[in-house]
Amino acid sequence: MAANLRADPDRRIDGSKMKFLDEAKVYIRSGDGGAGAVSFRREKFIEFGGPDGGDGGRGGDVWVEAVNGLNTLIDFRFQQHFKAKTGTHGMGRNRTGANGEDVTLKVPVGTQIFEEDNETLIVDMTVEGQRFRIAKGGNGGFGNAHFKTATNQAPDWANPGLEGEEKTVWLRLKLIADAGLVGLPNAGKSTFLASVTRARPKIANYPFTTLHPNLGVATIDEREFILADIPGLIEGAHEGVGIGDRFLGHVERTRVLLHLVSAQEEQVGKAYKTVRHELDAYGGGLEDKPEIVALSQIDVLDEAELKKKAAELKKACGQTPLLLSAITNKGMTDALRALRDVIVAAQGNQPLPEKREKNRRKRDDDGNLEAGFDGEGDD
Repeated sequence: MAANLRADPDRRIDGSKMKFLDEAKVYIRSGDGGAGAVSFRREKFIEFGGPDGGDGGRGGDVWVEAVNGLNTLIDFRFQQHFKAKTGTHGMGRNRTGANGEDVTLKVPVGTQIFEEDNETLIVDMTVEGQRFRIAKGGNGGFGNAHFKTATNQAPDWANPGLEGEEKTVWLRLKLIADAGLVGLPNAGKSTFLASVTRARPKIANYPFTTLHPNLGVATIDEREFILADIPGLIEGAHEGVGIGDRFLGHVERTRVLLHLVSAQEEQVGKAYKTVRHELDAYGGGLEDKPEIVALSQIDVLDEAELKKKAAELKKACGQTPLLLSAITNKGMTDALRALRDVIVAAQGNQPLPEKREKNRRKRDDDGNLEAGFDGEGDD
C-alpha cells in the first residue's frame, strides 16, 4: 500500500497563509530489493529435505501524481528527501518477502519533472490523475530454492536484492489556464481578475503588488474558463530587471493573452511595446500566441483624452483595443467574450471569427507590424 505524501489540507485551503512556490529541488530514492534466503527443509520423518529459501521482495517505487486542489509546490520546501521502503528478505519454507512500500509525490497539475541539470525533461504532468514512475525499486534476490538443479540438489547461496535508483530532480510548475493577463505593473490585471472571478489577489497602488501568479475562474454566457494573472513586466525583465520574467512560464500553456495597458500611462504605445518586447524575448511560444489588447482604467480619462490614447494604442499594436473599466464595469463583458471566442476556437481547432482573426498581431521577422495590415476589429 503506497505511502501518499499529501499537502497539509489547512495550508491548501487557506490561501491567505499559503505561500507560492513554483520550483523545487528534491532527492528521491527507490527501495532496494530484499535478499533471497538460504534455507534447507529439515523435518522429522521427511527423508528428502532440500533447499527452501524464498525470494526477496521488490523494493518500493517512487511515483509522481498530478492531483486537483494544489497550485503550489510549497510542500517541497519543507521536505526534500523521499525514500521508498526496502523489500523484505526472503525466508525459509519458500516464503517470499513482502514488497517495499511505494512513495507518491502529489504535485499540482501542470508540474514538469526535470533531471538534475534542470534542462532535460522527464515528464510533464498535464492531466489530473496522471501518474508516472520516476524511480523503479530494485528486484528482490532469488533464494537458494531457485538454484536447485538435477546436478546440484543443495545450493547454498542466494542472490542479494538489486539496489534501487537514486536521483535528484527538479519540479517546475507551469499553471494550467485558458487565458493569461499580461502588462506593466499597475496595469489593472489583478483588478480585472478580481472583478470577473472570485479570486482575491492583493490590490494596491504601487508597483509589483502582485508577487506571484493568481488563478480565477471566469464565467460568460454559461461557459467557464480559467484566467491567470502574473506579476507585471518592466523593461529589461528578460535580463532579470525587477522580478524578472520567470513567471511568464505560467502563461505558456494559455490559449490567448489579454494584454492590459493602463490609460494612466503617459505613452500607452510605448507601454505596449515594452511588454511586447519582453514577451518576444522570453519566447516559449508567447511571441506567436493570440493576443487581445485592452486599454484599462479608462474611467480616469475624459472623452477627448480617451480617444487620443485609444488611437495611439491601436497604432502601436495593430488592432482596435478594447476599452475597460473595472470601476464602471465598462467593456468587461466584451473582454470576456473576446477571450471566450479564441479559447473555444482553439479547443475545437476552428478558425477564429472573422473580425477576431483580423485582430491577431501580424508581424514580420523583425517584429514589426506587416505593411498593409489595417488592424480593424470589433469596436
